[in-house]
Amino acid sequence: MPARVVDLRSDTVTHPTPAMRAAMASAEVGDDGHGEDPTVKRLEALAAERLGKEAAVLVSSGTMGNLAGALTQTEPGDTMIVGAYCHPSLKGAAGIAVYGGVKPYEIPTERGRMNPDDVRAAIRSVRESEDGQPTLLCLENTHNQQNGVPLDPAAVGSASAVAHEHGLRVHVDGARLFNAAVALDVPASDLVADVDSVSFCLSKGLSCPVGSLLCGDADFVERARGVRKLLGGTMRQSGVIAAAGIVALDQMIDRLAEDHANGRRLAEGIAALPGLSTNPDDVPTNLVFADLDPAMFNGDEFSARLAAEGVLVGGGQRPRFVTHYGITADDVDFALAAIGRVTADTRTAAAA
Repeated sequence: MPARVVDLRSDTVTHPTPAMRAAMASAEVGDDGHGEDPTVKRLEALAAERLGKEAAVLVSSGTMGNLAGALTQTEPGDTMIVGAYCHPSLKGAAGIAVYGGVKPYEIPTERGRMNPDDVRAAIRSVRESEDGQPTLLCLENTHNQQNGVPLDPAAVGSASAVAHEHGLRVHVDGARLFNAAVALDVPASDLVADVDSVSFCLSKGLSCPVGSLLCGDADFVERARGVRKLLGGTMRQSGVIAAAGIVALDQMIDRLAEDHANGRRLAEGIAALPGLSTNPDDVPTNLVFADLDPAMFNGDEFSARLAAEGVLVGGGQRPRFVTHYGITADDVDFALAAIGRVTADTRTAAAA
């Protein structure tokens, strides 16, 4: 193992801050399964307030938040409309299909945005096929696979308006919703004002060790608690988790701008290296994707050689680099130097 390791695989690798550790150690707790944990209640109320919703429920993960959100708003045989390459489609569709008997219907997105006409056409197509009713539209903000792009209120509102016009509800996978809010310099509540439910992660850029929140109106959240229990997600003295979430919502949102600045710094450095292609202007938040020249690199070999240099990244021919709490500008420069060495060695070997 190299003496220094810079882990850019994901913002899920963040560690809790000292303030979080102190809050967790002294958290007042109760049995959340009986609705008796005061710290969980404070976190849920704070999350709902921040997003302009009536209520919220703490769940163990973003996957559970999205699954519970979808199951609460659909019936077996229904269809869920999702954007191509969005997380609910790539990672969540199997769960909603297995546990809810709900079919995904993909439509294209452009920089994470759905064309309202495509939403309308999808609804019509599903209804004309008589193969289940379309009941839920799912959006993702920020959009992971499309360079962490944030969806502004207009983009969310236009797709949501079509869905509501046709009787569908709207859910947002907001795993990195606060990254979107910081990038756009708008309150997070503005980004979900037009939707029925939203989940967001505490354990990514907000740096908590575990947890997500699912938010919506009071009736929806009450029903979602039942779904959480069905999924085995009821926790007990979970105030030790919630305490870190309270610190995150109070202290860790504004600092996401630092991650975005480091993402831009990383993208600019990568763009200057041979064999890797990325556009820094397409890096609005903390996710940086680079396309590798197949004539120079095999994706898995590239990642392995970087790991030997002390830099961990997402694998494949389009590796992902994620900046987060704990990654400094100096770490970015260290990573760029390592990428530069791997690039130089590859070119030297090819010329030999």
